[in-house]
Amino acid sequence: MENRNLGLSQISVPVVGLGTWRRLEAAAAAGRHRELIDTAIAVGIRLVDTSPMYGGAERLLAETLDGTRDKVVVADKVWAPSLEEGVAQLGRAVDFYGGRVDLMQIHNLVAWRAHLPMLEAARDQGLVGLIGATHYSAAAFPDLAELMATGRIHTVQVPYNPMQREVEQTILPLADELGLGVLLMRPLGEGTLVRRRPSPAALAPLRPFGVTSWVQALIKWGLSDPRVHVSLAATAHPERLPENAAAGSPPWFGPEERALVLRLATAH
Repeated sequence: MENRNLGLSQISVPVVGLGTWRRLEAAAAAGRHRELIDTAIAVGIRLVDTSPMYGGAERLLAETLDGTRDKVVVADKVWAPSLEEGVAQLGRAVDFYGGRVDLMQIHNLVAWRAHLPMLEAARDQGLVGLIGATHYSAAAFPDLAELMATGRIHTVQVPYNPMQREVEQTILPLADELGLGVLLMRPLGEGTLVRRRPSPAALAPLRPFGVTSWVQALIKWGLSDPRVHVSLAATAHPERLPENAAAGSPPWFGPEERALVLRLATAH
C-alpha cells in the first residue's frame, strides 16, 4: 500500500485508514474488535479514526491497541460545546493512547475558536502531534475554509465520493494551496453506494488498476485525486480489510477511469 505524507506534518501514513463510527462497537458486539484492529495492522492499515461521539469506540480502540500502540496513527477528536469539556475529552484521549494523540481534530467545527488554542498548547507540550478539523455537511464548508485559512491546522476531514463532490469546489483546492492533509470520510457513501454494485463486465476496464470489486473502485476513485491523503473506509468485518487495503496501491485512476466510476455510481 502506498504511503503519503499527511500535509505539512510530513507524517507518512498508508492511504487507506479505518473508520470506527458504529463499526468498532459492532465488531465488539460480535467479539471481533481485537481481530478487526489486528487484521488492519497486518494488512497495512495503520491510521484509525475515532471520536468521543462514537459511543465506546475510543475505549475499545485503546483496549485493542494494548501492545501495538506504536504501530498505529490515532486520529481522535474533540467534540464538546465548552472548553472545559474539550479539555476533559483531550485528557481522556491522551490517557487512552499512551500519552499522545497523533492527530486531534475539532469534530464538526464545534466551538472551534475555543478549542484551537487548547489544542495548540497541547501540541507544544507534546501531547498532540497534529491538529485538524472535520465536517460532514457542505453547508459548513465556508466555516471550514475560514479555519483552514488561519494556517493553524494541519488536516481536514470531509466527505468525498461519487455522490458527494461538494469538496471539489472550495475545500480540496484550498487544502492543496495551503498544503493541508485531507482525510476522506464516507468513501462508500455510508454503504449506499456499495448496495448499487455494477456488473463484473462494467468493472472490467478497471482491472488493470488492480480493481476487482466495486468497493475497491470507490475507494480508489477518491484516492486517485492527488489532493486526498487518506480514505477512511469503515467496516466491522475483519475479512473485508485486505480488499480495502489493496485499493490503496497504484496505479491510480486517470480522468477516464474516474469518469467511468462516476457513471456507474449514478446509473444505479
